[in-house]
Amino acid sequence: VQLVESGGGLVQPGGSLRLSCAASGFTFSNYYMTWVRQAPGKGLEWVSNIVGSNTYYVDSVKGRFTISRDNAKNTLFLQMNSLKSEDTAVYYCARGAGPYDYWGQGTQVTVSS
Repeated sequence: VQLVESGGGLVQPGGSLRLSCAASGFTFSNYYMTWVRQAPGKGLEWVSNIVGSNTYYVDSVKGRFTISRDNAKNTLFLQMNSLKSEDTAVYYCARGAGPYDYWGQGTQVTVSS
């Protein structure tokens, strides 16, 4: 099993980024998938997951972030709009909806002017 995130970077407040998580080594469509983040000096925070056709978000990102998946391409996405400084974190994709049995290496998102 391998999960590889990409798409992070430096963006100004109010900007957008689209994170991707390429999955391999398992039947991607059979699993719930999750995004989790860790801000500097803080613990892990659940951000969003996709369970079948249902999506869920932490309150702080509702209306700004959108999780989606392309099962044909074995890829999970997180579209992040109206980014704020408090969204600065390393973002991880994880397999499952809790507990998570596999994690990616993470991608850094920095929101700063």
